[in-house]
Amino acid sequence: MDAKLQTFLQKFQHLKINLEDITSATNNFNEKNRIGRGGFGNVYEGELSHSGGRSMVAIKRLNLDPRNLQGTPEFLKEIMMLSRYKHENLISLLGFCYERHEMILVYEHASRGSLENYLNSPRLTWTHRLKICLDAAKGLSYLHDPRGTHQRLIHCDVKSPNILLDDQWNAKVSDFGLSIVGSANEQNSVIITLAAGTVGYIDPQYRMTHTLTKESDVYSFGVVLFEVLCGRLCYTLDSNHHIEKILVPTWIASYQQKKLNEIIYNDLTIPLDKSALEIFSDIAYRCLNESREDRPTMAEVVTELENALEIHELPKSQKSCEWKETISYYEEIIKTAEPPLNYRTTVKLWVLLSKGVLLNEGKTWFSLNDKGEHCEMISCGACIIPSVHESYPWSSGYNSRFPVGTYHSVRGRFKTTVRSQFLSPHITYTVNIVFKTMLPEKASNCHLMSLKYRLQGETKKSTSYLVCEREDGWWMAELYQFTSDRRSVDLEILFDGFDRPFPVIEVEGIEFRPLEKVDEKQPISDPYVYWEEKLPNDYEDIIKLSKNSVQSTTKKEVYSIFCRGFLINDDQEWFSLDKNGKKCYMLSATAAGIEGEIRRWRSLPKSRFGEVVELKEREFKIVREINYQLLSFQTYATYLVYKLPRDQSGYEAPVEVIEVVDEEGSGSDHIEYFYLRSHQTPVIKPKAYQCTHNPLHRPKIKGIPEQRDDGWMEVQIWQLQTTATSNMIHVSLKLTTCGAETLEGLIIEGVELRPV
Repeated sequence: MDAKLQTFLQKFQHLKINLEDITSATNNFNEKNRIGRGGFGNVYEGELSHSGGRSMVAIKRLNLDPRNLQGTPEFLKEIMMLSRYKHENLISLLGFCYERHEMILVYEHASRGSLENYLNSPRLTWTHRLKICLDAAKGLSYLHDPRGTHQRLIHCDVKSPNILLDDQWNAKVSDFGLSIVGSANEQNSVIITLAAGTVGYIDPQYRMTHTLTKESDVYSFGVVLFEVLCGRLCYTLDSNHHIEKILVPTWIASYQQKKLNEIIYNDLTIPLDKSALEIFSDIAYRCLNESREDRPTMAEVVTELENALEIHELPKSQKSCEWKETISYYEEIIKTAEPPLNYRTTVKLWVLLSKGVLLNEGKTWFSLNDKGEHCEMISCGACIIPSVHESYPWSSGYNSRFPVGTYHSVRGRFKTTVRSQFLSPHITYTVNIVFKTMLPEKASNCHLMSLKYRLQGETKKSTSYLVCEREDGWWMAELYQFTSDRRSVDLEILFDGFDRPFPVIEVEGIEFRPLEKVDEKQPISDPYVYWEEKLPNDYEDIIKLSKNSVQSTTKKEVYSIFCRGFLINDDQEWFSLDKNGKKCYMLSATAAGIEGEIRRWRSLPKSRFGEVVELKEREFKIVREINYQLLSFQTYATYLVYKLPRDQSGYEAPVEVIEVVDEEGSGSDHIEYFYLRSHQTPVIKPKAYQCTHNPLHRPKIKGIPEQRDDGWMEVQIWQLQTTATSNMIHVSLKLTTCGAETLEGLIIEGVELRPV
């Protein structure tokens, strides 16, 4: 190896992967492992250990000759660029190999391949298309403006084949072989280069100047935007697969003549919103400006695509006549907005209100949910009566949306007088306390709190056991539910402290949030659609685990039995497939390794396993090794399947779940909580004889029990990720009730694992 080359690669030793490992992962570069081909060489997939762990990877085997160093610069450039520029929307370099005249690059695996393969696919909805374009734009924007941490990078070959998609349809920009480094502090880096890019995507200014700038990438990305809009590549091919015609001029003319309907892709069930189409096509057209100075920056492209996506995803309620008729109401209430709102269209007004605005001199936070229902939060400064026990009650250091900041409470004892003004009539609301606190590292997105509270004039206290983290970074505990009969409601809530030690809380306010509900009618899908693809490849091996359950003559009959489920492994386990063909697996209480103070094991004909366990004390464990063959490669939810005793008075408190990580019983840094009995939030009724509240059909929430079709109860208690790195998955969980009572009388049938 050349000495200079060896010195250069020495900097990246942490990325080095042995050729032997690569040949093993690709079955010696077997054709069955090949997923791509091009002038650069072939791309293979395989499972490989690398600096980030072990996973499926994409392996690019370059068609280069390292003995005379032809093409070496492109190989080294990929290593240098992708190790320096890291972003969630750039493909990641996981390693490289330079051995025995081989130059190989190892990337993260984008399982769905490149965008070009889906341009004319109905599977790619307009929401998918907008998000993919936005992802790619964010990646390019990072390259063009890396915030001073690196030099600017001009990609030089932006095109749909170089935008890769992972299994969640997230887009990642790839292939930096032609990229060029510019200066980060220069507004316009002009580089003379022979790196022309790809026909159809090339900046027309390049033909005249042989220079490329970041605006050249913008032009190429504009071509990609039109490809996504039109559902086809930017060129046609002749019978010899040579480029016959470039379609970009036709697309530009269609935009200028307001004839987008003639070129837009129309094979999708849900069309692109007209306002979103206007924004999307406008920014795509601006990218294709002949003059580089007139093209937008990638940061501007990101902003416009975000707007297009927001508008496309706006609910139908915003576009209805009802919304248009109530615009005057919103225009009236936002007169008190701080700062004043600037908007030109009613769509923009909806977007602003969906994000939330401050009203009433900064004392009220008002927003709309996706159904057009009103959400309202009253600031702590407007509703909390400070306790005499709090020396320094107010704080401004927690990034509150309210100018007053937060209320500092050590004991959780204070009084609130809350008056709403903007509720939607005839909507069921939850009343929540919103705050921040310093929780231990073991906290998950839910934490045990046990806050006591009551309404003024009532003697019975309620307990809010769990506090959950919101998307905005604040914590929230649900206090009450009620159905509004007018826009305003007055509540006096007395908070009476915590039942257990809890950190200081910084209260932001009291929130009225519409109760999320789900439609009872769920779409019924045909499980036999694509049944041959859903039947596992190892179905014959799974059948052998059953004694007599699976007897059939055709593969379709086997699939039908797999969907219904059957007993395996001495009738102590249950195997089935879900509607998507993913493996589901249930263990009896015996097979799940239930440990603890057990009252008795007893037979129960109503159980599919014939035997159940009945608990006695406050704590029990689940300890089991699970064969990975019985699960699919993905994330699984773990459910406890059980029945409660007749006397359920001791089951109000949640149960804590900790993963046991060593023989001493030490827990991991993650804690989950769940309820064995459906947690009933107190309901506020307008009058004693009225009962307008119906809290049924709430969405399924992790940790809240559900009734199963087989008569048992189930609740999600944990989540695990299956991998191909081990033949067995070890599960060891310790479950402890948070209440003072025991779990005596709780009957456990088993533990079930289902795909998330």
